[in-house]
Amino acid sequence: MASQDWFDKDFYKILGVEKTVEAAELKKVYRKLARKYHPDSNPGDAAAEAKFKDISEAYSVLSDPEQRKEYDELRAMGSGARFTAGGSGSGGFEDVFSRFQRGGTGGGNPGFDDLFSMFNQGGGSRRGGFGGFGGPQKGADVRARTTLDFLAAAKGDTISLRGEDGKTFKVKIPAGVADGQKIRLRGRGRPSPNGGEAGDIVVEVAVRPHPVFSRDGLNVRLTVPVTFTEAVLGTTIEVPTLDGSRVKMRVAPGTPSGRVLRVKGRGIHTSKGTGDLLAEVQVAVPSHLSDAEREALEAYRSVEADENPRAGLFV
Repeated sequence: MASQDWFDKDFYKILGVEKTVEAAELKKVYRKLARKYHPDSNPGDAAAEAKFKDISEAYSVLSDPEQRKEYDELRAMGSGARFTAGGSGSGGFEDVFSRFQRGGTGGGNPGFDDLFSMFNQGGGSRRGGFGGFGGPQKGADVRARTTLDFLAAAKGDTISLRGEDGKTFKVKIPAGVADGQKIRLRGRGRPSPNGGEAGDIVVEVAVRPHPVFSRDGLNVRLTVPVTFTEAVLGTTIEVPTLDGSRVKMRVAPGTPSGRVLRVKGRGIHTSKGTGDLLAEVQVAVPSHLSDAEREALEAYRSVEADENPRAGLFV
């Protein structure tokens, strides 16, 4: 996301919150809006899909303390470059990418750079040649940021970047990139001032939160509500997966809230391995009861075992 986008967009207004909103309330508001405008809840509704993308983008920035501080400072200043060059002698460099724009899929096209060819956070100028003394100076590294949806980051994606020379080039992002990961594009930075190798582009990837899934290493987590009777008597439920399909899971009789059910191999897939899908059971308590339901529960209470589930607290 370019700096001009940050200046033009009021993320607080998009989410309908005050600038002083705390993290817990921000998360609560986001989840409510995400459920309302999620494409799965509004099939074929382009306006809802656009709204969902806007609120996801806003939350991805405001939920990150570092990005939120940077955003607030940028808005207060009224301008400022989003991307800066690192290293000595690099002052005055403006926004290396006039914009980030999303590409299609199409992995394996010639000329694509694998972002994961080198993981390194360095950014200073370096000298080569004879032991680092008097040799050509490496060009300054350029820092940039791009934002991906959760599913795009999990599955892999292709983006287009516009470089310092004004030309665009495509970059294939492999599956499994994590939020906050810094990755390096060799030789795409500023040229050397004295004939050395060009600098690199160091891209920090931000991943928008998903209303259902969250990431835990290579595992994917979600919370699965079940009714009281389903938890007590047992049942078979269906849960969503990253690829859009559903899998069946067995809830054993007497399953408590907080128990985690696992589906092997349905998490994040990378070259280093594949994670699992972890579904945390949450017993849903009804907020409204019919007369018949209340009567049935009263009858159950009259015959349930005389046990105090809180007895262990008073040891």
